[in-house]
Amino acid sequence: MKALVYTGPESQAYLEVADPVQAEGEALIKVAHTGICGSDMHAFLGHDERRPAPLILGHEVAGTVISGRLEGERVTVNPLVTCGTCEACRSGRDNLCPDRQIISMPPREGGFAEYLTMPVSNLVAVPDHVTDAQAALAEPIACGWHGVRLAKRVLATDPSEAKALVIGGGAIGLGAALSLKAQGVPNVRLVEPNVERAAYLKSMCGIEVLTPEAADASGLYDLIIDGVGYAATRASASKLAKPGAVIVHIGLGSADGGLDIRRMTLQEITFIGTYTYTAEDFRETAQAMFDGRLGELNWVETRPLSDGQRAFADLRAGQVMVPKILLTPVS
Repeated sequence: MKALVYTGPESQAYLEVADPVQAEGEALIKVAHTGICGSDMHAFLGHDERRPAPLILGHEVAGTVISGRLEGERVTVNPLVTCGTCEACRSGRDNLCPDRQIISMPPREGGFAEYLTMPVSNLVAVPDHVTDAQAALAEPIACGWHGVRLAKRVLATDPSEAKALVIGGGAIGLGAALSLKAQGVPNVRLVEPNVERAAYLKSMCGIEVLTPEAADASGLYDLIIDGVGYAATRASASKLAKPGAVIVHIGLGSADGGLDIRRMTLQEITFIGTYTYTAEDFRETAQAMFDGRLGELNWVETRPLSDGQRAFADLRAGQVMVPKILLTPVS
């Protein structure tokens, strides 16, 4: 099969590689679309030691099962594979499984390829009225869905009255904003510094978008979701959180700096680090998408998998206004 293979910092090659081998209990999937995630970009730049070259990246996948129990079904893929038997898995917190694996990280190759194998239990069937491109958005939106669910557990304010701010207008941030509204937090604003992307989000997604300067002047918030994860965004979250507020940290841009620990302590601000989603979160997100509770999900651009290197370069240069680029194998 053809695949886009990460070969070293800022380098990917479109190559012929071995077809994946379908194991017991797995399905063989013909990939329709795979989204480019911020973690893929992090790896592409050589900043993720968990993803050494050579490796096929990509974990936001939709496609059609061509061999296995769901043969013929169009599916969206939960890329997180867990053991199912440990304490975390038994308690419904399977995303914290100590033996968890995710495609695009050894030992599992990713979805920037023509074919992929996954356990059948990781697949959610997609109804006819949902396109493959829409279905590929389940994974990034599920990250925000999970974060919102955890935040609501400790939020002191009634969710219907809470004032929420999302930092970052990529798919993670936008998905979090849409998840907030779908889970009963209607008062949502989003910070996006890229002027073209901000305009796109306003016109296409119905989201109130602020510049960083306007956000700084907009007052304090009951709930802040950082979908970027750099020192500057953590500093903004620390500054804009109300006393007793909740900060949800999803982004993995960098590990160091930004949090005002003294202010968080004195003002009893809750900080929640969130990683991916549980299997139940993923299923709930998919159902919310299928039910139309997360909008039209038309904020994507599709490009051929063979042009993946250019797509990564354009994203790095800030030349992409849509929140998500999907790479598509072309037979």
